[in-house]
Amino acid sequence: MATSTSRLVMPVSARDHLRGPRTAPLTLVEYGDFQWPHCGAAYPIVEAVRRMMGDQLCFAYRHFPLARLHPRAEPAAEAAEAAGAQGKFWPMHDILFENQDALEDADLVLYARTLRLDVARFTEDLATAIHAPRVREDFMSGVRSGVNGTPTFFINEMRHDDPYDLEWLVQALEQALLSGRSRRSSEGVRR
Repeated sequence: MATSTSRLVMPVSARDHLRGPRTAPLTLVEYGDFQWPHCGAAYPIVEAVRRMMGDQLCFAYRHFPLARLHPRAEPAAEAAEAAGAQGKFWPMHDILFENQDALEDADLVLYARTLRLDVARFTEDLATAIHAPRVREDFMSGVRSGVNGTPTFFINEMRHDDPYDLEWLVQALEQALLSGRSRRSSEGVRR
């Protein structure tokens, strides 16, 4: 497997949207773009990894919209955050990846209705770009961590430069677990 010196600059914390126990020995962080087909292709792979790893894995998704290439990626990221403000980040995340070809404003509002969000609050959040700073914070943490494309993955704060298919990701996670590069041991190093 390839190794990398790229480390996650902003460690996983309570500010992140997490799936799985925060205390899990393994973390998988994805920097992604809701409009980019490669991120869409990675979505079911990550879901399969999560099912396979169970409570051993904490997954965090961070926004890295490549706005120049994908003009609807940033509004989609803000929509995910607006849904998150109403406790529905992950359902919106899933809908956005499952409907990558439909990310116009009207589509985003439709998804908000489907999730039974307060649509007036949701549309106000989008109109005022109240969640843009959060999206930008994720993006800049990615830049500082060496992210230059999506999807980019980090396993226990180390960049995963190998393929991100199911076999490679599971193998890299298992290797991190066996090699003692668990999240707990890396937290001790950070202090």
